Amino acid sequence: MMKKWRPVIRNFPHMVHGADYNPDQWLNHPEIIEEDMRLMKLAGMNSVSLGIFAWKALEPAEGVYTFEWLDRMMDQLHENGMKVVLATPSGARPAWMDLSHPEVLRVNRNLEKNLHGGRHNHCYTSPYYRRKTAEMNRMLAERYKDHPALGMWHISNEYGGECYCENCQNAFRNWLREKYHNNIEELNEQWWTYFWSHTYSDFDEIEVPSDRGEHMIHGMNLDWKRFVTHQTKTFMENEIRPLREITPDIPVTTNMMETFEGYNPWELAQSVDVISWDNYPAWHENTRKDWEVAADVGFNHDIFRSLKKKPWFMMESTPSLVNWHRVNKLKRPGMHLLSSVQAIAHGADSVQYFQWRKGRGASEKFHGAVIDHVGHEHTRVFHEVKQVGDLLKQLDEVVGTNVEAKAAIIFDWENRWALNDLQGLSDKRNYEQTCKQHYRSLWRQGIATDVISQDSDFSGYHLIVAPMLYLLKPHVADRLKEFVKNGGTLVTSYATGYVNENDLCFMGGFPGDGMMDVTGVWAEEIDSLFEGQENSSRIDLGKGEKTYRIYDFCERVHPRNECKTLAVYDKDFYQGEPALTRNQYGDGCCYHMAARFETEMLFDFYEKICKESGVNPVLEVNIPEGVSIQERVSEDTAYYFIMNFTDKIQSILLPENKEIKDLAGNEVHQLQLGTFDVKIVKETK
Repeated sequence: MMKKWRPVIRNFPHMVHGADYNPDQWLNHPEIIEEDMRLMKLAGMNSVSLGIFAWKALEPAEGVYTFEWLDRMMDQLHENGMKVVLATPSGARPAWMDLSHPEVLRVNRNLEKNLHGGRHNHCYTSPYYRRKTAEMNRMLAERYKDHPALGMWHISNEYGGECYCENCQNAFRNWLREKYHNNIEELNEQWWTYFWSHTYSDFDEIEVPSDRGEHMIHGMNLDWKRFVTHQTKTFMENEIRPLREITPDIPVTTNMMETFEGYNPWELAQSVDVISWDNYPAWHENTRKDWEVAADVGFNHDIFRSLKKKPWFMMESTPSLVNWHRVNKLKRPGMHLLSSVQAIAHGADSVQYFQWRKGRGASEKFHGAVIDHVGHEHTRVFHEVKQVGDLLKQLDEVVGTNVEAKAAIIFDWENRWALNDLQGLSDKRNYEQTCKQHYRSLWRQGIATDVISQDSDFSGYHLIVAPMLYLLKPHVADRLKEFVKNGGTLVTSYATGYVNENDLCFMGGFPGDGMMDVTGVWAEEIDSLFEGQENSSRIDLGKGEKTYRIYDFCERVHPRNECKTLAVYDKDFYQGEPALTRNQYGDGCCYHMAARFETEMLFDFYEKICKESGVNPVLEVNIPEGVSIQERVSEDTAYYFIMNFTDKIQSILLPENKEIKDLAGNEVHQLQLGTFDVKIVKETK
């Protein structure tokens, strides 16, 4: 069994239940702050995230500091039994800074300098802003290093965006010089700049890919996104440096955002101690079932858990609704507790909200909060938050436990950048949705699944699914071959192995870089289908022969050597050609899906190959549609989270050969789950 991690917040072995708290907005209303202390305890809160956008309140004019209000808040929160996740305030700057030092303002994609306003409207390269953030963070660390309330550092808030100023252009050129060893010919070769006479004679000729030009050099576009990630990361590290120097025992985190494309989270994850992300799904849509939304949320949770493979923080969620969806719908009764527990089930050691109290004005005044404008606890939302708090108090023994996954899906940021930039195939590439579709088939069967990058360690898995791995970075093909050779099962698909890490096509056929050896196929060409056009294939996946629908993509592949054809196309000029193959390679095998199959096929397919590859559900029970079962484990105990994301009553019959108990220690054999209900049970190994 897996080891148990120590609590993220030192000497605090509890599930963290907290919220973004903005007392700097209420300094003229001390009675509000006093009431907040009472209400937080009533709601079962034990933590707040403090000071996230408080720069103006901390430094009202350059060099003039007013920390006294924060001193009082830190003391007051400690006196009321709260831990503080103390934020650095770099996410939004005061107006005086933009007026006196306009170089901190971003230049947008149209090469125009922004005006003051919004948040994250700053240049990550600006020497002045880097110096100011480091100075501010040093003062915070020096002032609160010994404060008993300080539990964790919250670095900025939801990093994102890019700048096209001259400083950034020069930094980009220097970054390219380092990457390409100061060899412009190497850059020209990797970017294939011979196209349209784009060849560069010097790095100083390179301009950032802005809206002022038509940039068809896909290698440049990829490198720009990598550079933006690099600048974001080094800016964050500049913020972290004084904190680590002064408070080495206080962990640092930054709150990331689901599958946000603006930077590669695998890079930022290297520089923080704790992974956290902000979770805002759109429940109760009219186009998707809630369990389908839940599967996508599970995918996101598993990305962030997989970044470090240890407990993480859900830094933000809403206790009711948001203010920025197209339709801002209330959570139905029960959904708040259920969706909060879902994060715990996928490895979180916290449930936290944006926000504690609704503000009176500006853009987030109608964003959900624990405390509504009415100002008291007699609301449905407050009652449901208190329910979460009451449950979390029962889960101390779960703190530090983890998820043990033998299956993994490769969802790679750089691959997505390349696929999104690709001019070819069709506009139905939908890489993210495709990965989620494969993931959903495992999620529905209760298979614990990591969501990893192509740079991740492949050892320890029995099954790796790599949909549309179009871009292959160096040595990835070799590592996948080694994984299969040593007994692993690999699943690949159409559009695999077309280009290298700089978007240069492999020569000698696809999939390139040696992937033909493990897949056992040569992909000659790929047919993109218009909306409404379909193909099909008859396959026996252990439930008798069934016909499955095919849409969007049909790849024409030629099996090589001993590769076996498991299914063929039913229609078109490639009727009878392989649609699904299996290739034995060493002690393992690779399945290649040449076509985009419907969801039902994926469910049946993964049910079959999981059994073959020794990937078992966390609990061997019949799982009704819409129910998710997840597991967290320690050295001697397994905790099962059984969640009903439907409005129907569901019944789960537990295995007779297991001694499973509820949290109170009572043995249970059958579970009845109501609408949006959750049950937590455990088994001692």
